Amino acid sequence: MELADEITINAPKDVVYAALNNPDVLRQCIPVCEELIQHSDTELEAKVVLKVGPVKARFSGNVTLDKSGAPDAFSLSGQGSGGAAGHAKGGADVTLTADGNQTILKYVAKAEIGGKIAQLGSRLIQSTAKKLAGKFFTSFASVMEEA
Repeated sequence: MELADEITINAPKDVVYAALNNPDVLRQCIPVCEELIQHSDTELEAKVVLKVGPVKARFSGNVTLDKSGAPDAFSLSGQGSGGAAGHAKGGADVTLTADGNQTILKYVAKAEIGGKIAQLGSRLIQSTAKKLAGKFFTSFASVMEEA
């Protein structure tokens, strides 16, 4: 499954980049996040509750950031387990482009899922993933405008 989108955020690029690396900001923007712990500058641990169709599961996993292209771009990869519900792994490439006092954020994300949750059908999973990504970026843009 692959998702891609672009959003304009009303904040300078350096502020957007700093917020995308702030666990407190991310925690409040991820719609299904129960916990987000930063273990190092490049490693996070996340606990989320996902509901896809009739299946609701608590996933926990690790996320690794690659900041070698910062502050113009960075990537993240991670994997998690939801017990009997299944497992997921994936990543995203994010680019930030300054546009005056605004920032254009583009991302391409890929994910693979397995187990019980994968049996629900790709259309249901894809629509859930798009909805969650949309909620994250809408929330993130709102937090940036308040800052």
